[in-house]
Amino acid sequence: MDLDLALLNDKPADLTDGSSSADINAHNAWVKSNRLSLQFIRMSIADNIKASLPATDVAKEYLQNVEDRFKTADKSLAGKLMKDLMSMRYDGSRTIASKLGKLGLPVDEGFLVQFILTSLPPQYGPFQIHYNTIRDKWTLNELGNMLVQEEQRLKEHAMSASHAHIATEGASKKFGNMSDKGKKRAPPKKNVNSQTNFKKKGKNDKCRFCGKDGHFQKDCDIRRQWFEKKGIPYDPNHKTK
Repeated sequence: MDLDLALLNDKPADLTDGSSSADINAHNAWVKSNRLSLQFIRMSIADNIKASLPATDVAKEYLQNVEDRFKTADKSLAGKLMKDLMSMRYDGSRTIASKLGKLGLPVDEGFLVQFILTSLPPQYGPFQIHYNTIRDKWTLNELGNMLVQEEQRLKEHAMSASHAHIATEGASKKFGNMSDKGKKRAPPKKNVNSQTNFKKKGKNDKCRFCGKDGHFQKDCDIRRQWFEKKGIPYDPNHKTK
């Protein structure tokens, strides 16, 4: 017995007293195929989806209900895929395009090649310029192979630049330390201002009475003794003529 008999053929007419043996056999075969097909279909569908489908005992009608149920889902999925295609970068474009093709929205290969090229990162600028200067147009497979080679070239270039930077930085530190070896360190600078202030203080700290350094006139012992000899009360602030 063919299991898909009920999916390929409509339900036969009900049996009557005048039905032939061939009609009876065909009817029984269809009924059995329909019952088994319906069981397998329901087993493969999630419970939340089965609950939203119209009730029917015919497997072919049940499949049609499933198809009608997901027509709106296909539209929303197609819209989402188109949005993803226009916003994504290079890596997944072919997968999205194949999904759109299955939904009845085929994407032209030439458009997809150009779209991938324009979505490449800035470091692929020379690669894009090269493609625009040649006459030939690449297929998706050719573009994929070229991108693999270009990606490898960019990785090698980045590694070479990194190694060169490290070597240059190490050499500059080495030669910088060698150039400092023969140089003597300058002695610490003396506090010129403090010495100058000390000298100025020494010059100004001079007694005008006895002419000696180290004290002022009001603190002079010789001046005090002179006042005592004269019989004059000692006044430190007295101005001597």
